[in-house]
Amino acid sequence: MNQLSIYEKVNAGNRITREEGLMLLQKIELLDLGEIANVIRFRKNPKREVTFVIDTNPNYTNVCNIDCIFCAFYRHPGEEGEYTYTVNEMIQNFKNTASNGVTTVLLQGGVNPALPFDYYLELVERTRKEVPEVHPHFFSTSEIEGMAKVSGLTIKEVLQKLWNAGLRTIPGGGAEILSDRVKKKISHLKGTSADWLNVMREAHKIGYKTTATMMYGHLETDEDIIEHLEVVRQLQDEYHGFTAFIPWSFKPGNTPLHKIIPTYASSTRYLQIIALSRIYLDNFDHIQASWFSEGKKIGQVAIHFGADDFGGTLYEENVHAEADFVNKTTIDEVIHLIQDSGFTPVQRTTLYKTLKVYEKIQAA
Repeated sequence: MNQLSIYEKVNAGNRITREEGLMLLQKIELLDLGEIANVIRFRKNPKREVTFVIDTNPNYTNVCNIDCIFCAFYRHPGEEGEYTYTVNEMIQNFKNTASNGVTTVLLQGGVNPALPFDYYLELVERTRKEVPEVHPHFFSTSEIEGMAKVSGLTIKEVLQKLWNAGLRTIPGGGAEILSDRVKKKISHLKGTSADWLNVMREAHKIGYKTTATMMYGHLETDEDIIEHLEVVRQLQDEYHGFTAFIPWSFKPGNTPLHKIIPTYASSTRYLQIIALSRIYLDNFDHIQASWFSEGKKIGQVAIHFGADDFGGTLYEENVHAEADFVNKTTIDEVIHLIQDSGFTPVQRTTLYKTLKVYEKIQAA
């Protein structure tokens, strides 16, 4: 196995192995990695376009009982700063953001055992009925597992009832690194990699579309990253239920893990991960660049390293803010960032349907 043979294999449209993926991550120069990733990106998405969604990421509760050591967001019941909003309050939040052009609400919270399953069903049903202009992109796998425990239902039954209420897509949060060696250290109460994959598999069987995510830059090894990509790729082979893959780096501020990992992963590492994801995940249509977690300039660079999507505008975001990491943008800025990178911005839906193409205005 050598660099040339891997390049030839990828260029021929053939799947790389774990060993080849590890070699790409550890041995290949960054610009070479980006070049081959870009070839695949344009093979899958030939137009010189980069998509984005106008979205918001509010939270209905920060009460949580799974104590992940990478998280600065959660609070225990009764702890100072804990909150849980009513369904009425969340619906008003959605109406307010919809009036600002938001089309997707990415809603997540802590795993709050005090909330009955009916709370979640009402939230979905009323969002569909009262704020039809927004798409509910609700609940991580951990929250869905929590709903199953509270209700006594199976994961499949929970997902089916949420589907019947009107939910159609689920965000990929809760994956972190799909390596049980790592999960035991950073989120031992959260469940195993198989648990995350099982929720996603059951969702895909029903007909849900979901995203897949990866949070790196903490206690994982290169081998753990390859393991994550491999199991996600295998599940995508089964139902093709993932719309996009979204990696981001761990933010240590105010987290228990900060004492062990006090600094951010490098921008070089992020570009490696983006490019490798595009190459390894040959059955994914979209790779998302994260201007929010990595900075706007690196987000721009990432769309030259295999990414074809620029994520969302994030009208509201609280989880990274609790870790003292805040990036803000506007719709106009996202459009200009994409245009300045040499691409045509395309506003999309959660399911990657085109809403608006922003043709570049020629200078006078």
